[in-house]
Amino acid sequence: MRNWLFIIISFISVYTIISVSCKNTSKEKTKEEIASEAEMLINVNKYLVSKDADIIRAYAKRRGWTITTTKTGLAYVIINEGFGKAAQTGKTAVIKYNVSMLDGTVCYSSDSLEPKTFRIGKGGVESGLEEAILLMHEGGKGFFIMPPHLAHGLMGDQNKIPARATILYEVELVKLY
Repeated sequence: MRNWLFIIISFISVYTIISVSCKNTSKEKTKEEIASEAEMLINVNKYLVSKDADIIRAYAKRRGWTITTTKTGLAYVIINEGFGKAAQTGKTAVIKYNVSMLDGTVCYSSDSLEPKTFRIGKGGVESGLEEAILLMHEGGKGFFIMPPHLAHGLMGDQNKIPARATILYEVELVKLY
């Protein structure tokens, strides 16, 4: 899988370099050229999103999980609904968490770092985590599988999460205020 990703990204990079270096820089691109390049990038993105979804489904199948997938591609299993307040945008969430790669490598954990506190809807955390929290109630626990576009994207986090990584968040919503 990673080899195909490397090939696709390499192709786009080479294509971009060649098309920029071979064209007269004083000439503006035509609408057709712009549309063609945009269509190519859209198709590559659709392919990558499809492959990410395949990886997530295979992972869930190996674990014996029946997952729900949102429109954005966030896959999840709620293991404890919780009985407290429902999460809402604007509230502050306190969570216990483990972030790992799908191969089991633990990247971050509140066991060693401390619980994470953030205001829902204000950024500062992965967009997939914000979406996940909005599916929960205080006291709830769940597993959330985030494809790269909902996690750390093309670059990773420049620390423990590599480029284009699909990650697993195990989350307990401890408190909302």
